[in-house]
Formats: sequence, structure tokens, C-alpha cells
Amino acid sequence: MMRKLLTAALVLPCFIQSAAAAQGDWLVRLRGIIVAPTENATDVLPGFPGGSVGVENAIVPELDFTYFISDNIGAELILATSPHDIIGEGNLAGLGEIADIMALPPTLTFQYHFNPNGKIRPYAGVGVNYTIFYNEDASTSLVNAVGPTTVDLDDSVGVAFQIGADFQLTDRWFFNADVKYIQIDTTATLNSGGTLNTVDVDLDPFVAGVGFGYRF
Repeated sequence: MMRKLLTAALVLPCFIQSAAAAQGDWLVRLRGIIVAPTENATDVLPGFPGGSVGVENAIVPELDFTYFISDNIGAELILATSPHDIIGEGNLAGLGEIADIMALPPTLTFQYHFNPNGKIRPYAGVGVNYTIFYNEDASTSLVNAVGPTTVDLDDSVGVAFQIGADFQLTDRWFFNADVKYIQIDTTATLNSGGTLNTVDVDLDPFVAGVGFGYRF
């Protein structure tokens, strides 16, 4: 019995250490996320005083890579792209959807991992986001209302905040839950045959996701 207890005492710490992330390790996660803008937009001016826009949610996959600089500090690069419908509000509400866009917001965060040797490993992070907007298309309802229109959104640079936790499943695999708040501010320009209208939009989405990860 004494020999069994001694063996367990020697083996168990090694197992716990191998299951945890440590300096030099890489984590790869695949999450399903919901991107939920908390948008605040100005009027579409000068042509539509009293008319504004809203941005709808999107559900997409997200891939991220984390490198452990030390046992407690990780750097995470978050990669995803999401489609969003832009809808009319106020005096433009009758148009319904007025445009659709794609957002590509690569985000780099630096995380502090509070319990790197545990089965449950919470973390908090802060970093920088750069959002690129592409495939902006005016809707049929907008074109019918004002004529052929192009839509262009300025790229955005902002701060990102993050909290989450990894839940150990096996020596290498883990379950992850994560929430981010990302500052994304842009100006959208609508060009209708040379007539320009602009609207400032603070998207500032919450991005919540769950998924699985693997430690290398």
C-alpha cells in the first residue's frame, strides 16, 4: 500500500503539469461565436436627417492561436470574418435592409492566466483590433429609393478586452468559453450618382463564443 501511495504521489504532479499550458506552448482553438454589435449611429447626412442605421448580429466560426510567453502570460491572435446586414432606422426604417457588408477583425490580445496548472484556467486579456470592411453592397430597396449606390466603410483600429476560461478534458484537449468587447468605429459613405451621404457608426460588439482547443 505504501508503495502505491508513493507511486501516485510521484506520478500525479507530472500528470497535472503535462495537462497544463506552460511557457513555449501553443494553443489552437476553434470556437463558434456570436458577434453582437451594440451600435450607436448618427443620422445619414446631409440627405436623410432623422434617418439612421443599425447593424445586425452574426454567428460564425472563429480560429485563434495562443503562444505562452511565460506560464501566466499568453499572446492570442484571433481570426474570423462575419457578414452583417445594415438596416434602416428612424426615417429610413421603411427601407428595411439598406446594405450588407463583411467584417474582417483580426485581434491580438495579451492574456494573464490565473491558474495555469489547474483543470480550470481562467484568463483576462487586453489588446488591439484592426477591422477591415469588404464586399459592401447596397440593397435593392436602397437602390430603388435613391438610384444606383455604392457603399464604403472606413477601416477601424480599436481596443479589445477579453475574459474566458479553458476547461481541461484530456492531456491535450480542452473546452473553452470566451467573451470579448471590441471597439470598432467606422464611417460609412453612400455614393448615389455623385451625391454623398455619410453616417458614423460605433459598432463596439460583444463577441461571445464556445469551442474546443488543443495544446501543442
